[in-house]
Amino acid sequence: MSTVNAQAPSQQPSYYLPLAILTSLFFMWGFITSLNDILIPHLKALFDLTYLKAMAVNSAFFGAYALVSYPAGIMVKKTGYQKGLVIGLVIASIGCVGFAMAADVHQYSVFLLALFVLASGITILQVSANPFVSHLGPEKTASSRLTLTQAFNSLGTTLAPAFGSVFILSVAVLSAEQLALLDPEQLSQYYLDQASSVKFPYYLLATVLFSLAIIFSFIKLPNLKQDEEAVIDPNDSVWKHKHLILGVIAIFMYVGGEVAIGSFLVNFFKEPNIAGLAEKQGATYVTYYWGGAMIGRFIGAYVMLKVAANRVLTFNAIMVLILVAVTILTDGKVAMWSIIAVGFFNSIMFPTIFSLAIHKLGALSSRGSGFLCVAIVGGALIPPLQGLVADSIGIQLSFIVPIFCYLYIAFYGFKGYKPN
Repeated sequence: MSTVNAQAPSQQPSYYLPLAILTSLFFMWGFITSLNDILIPHLKALFDLTYLKAMAVNSAFFGAYALVSYPAGIMVKKTGYQKGLVIGLVIASIGCVGFAMAADVHQYSVFLLALFVLASGITILQVSANPFVSHLGPEKTASSRLTLTQAFNSLGTTLAPAFGSVFILSVAVLSAEQLALLDPEQLSQYYLDQASSVKFPYYLLATVLFSLAIIFSFIKLPNLKQDEEAVIDPNDSVWKHKHLILGVIAIFMYVGGEVAIGSFLVNFFKEPNIAGLAEKQGATYVTYYWGGAMIGRFIGAYVMLKVAANRVLTFNAIMVLILVAVTILTDGKVAMWSIIAVGFFNSIMFPTIFSLAIHKLGALSSRGSGFLCVAIVGGALIPPLQGLVADSIGIQLSFIVPIFCYLYIAFYGFKGYKPN
């Protein structure tokens, strides 16, 4: 057991306040990530994109995890968790400003570039905060603790779709045929209105993130960096821990599956045989999807104090498989509410896989966290794959793609989680 975990019991009371403070970060990056589910149908209609091209929003956002996570892990190892949090907040704030400014350019590629910068900051936050929370207390309750903080992440993802439906989807998006009928003055005003719909929310987010960066620059958080350095084994390597490597694949599959499902919800609800909802109406139902995840995490945090985390993970993966199968095979409200219910069982997966994967890594926890966050690139690769399938055979049948993701997660919870 590492020095950090050995000292945790005597220091645990002082960890309650740091945990409470860190929940604000989990809320913010959940909020920002969930806004992508609103941006995708908005930008798809605005730029007349195929499903495959619309999924580039996820590729730009989650692609940052592939490029930034491992360097971020090294940086956090050198600077400590708290400085990593501040750096991440500042970069994310810059990305939000860039996204708001991109609205004036009206180029899809510029939006994607700004999202990449924003996601780079969120990546650094993840690499810093997740292992930090895991070590703020006894090792045996790490899954429960991380699940609890992730519940506030889900609070952010729950509120964001409603926020986005009010501001981002407040202006009706016209089709290419309708745009062709507008005169130059009307077209200019239309683009101005569309730009304004994303400016306010992202400038607001930039202000909040930068304010948090200032706050985290001055507050005092436990310094766990020195404790980790004291137990470094030069002969150890992340590649020697099979459960970590399998966990990396599990994170890839989970994020890919969850993001793919969330990204298609608004368009799925528009289908005549499902609900026939307009985009703004559909966005409100996305709130139920993420709200289920929030409720599930609060429940899961308690359940995993009584039941082994891997067993809960396996059970939830099997339930998702059943629900997605029902979504594919049925129509109307049954298909609609089945896919929404997936959110509830998704709830504990990320924090549970994460904590199981870094179990017994000790001083390698930061580096292992970096590898796990690289795997979040699944959110960049699997949604476009589903988009390609959707363009070919339709949205409903395209949900076959996430099924393969959850089959692997069930395997990891049943067997792959075991340390060497």
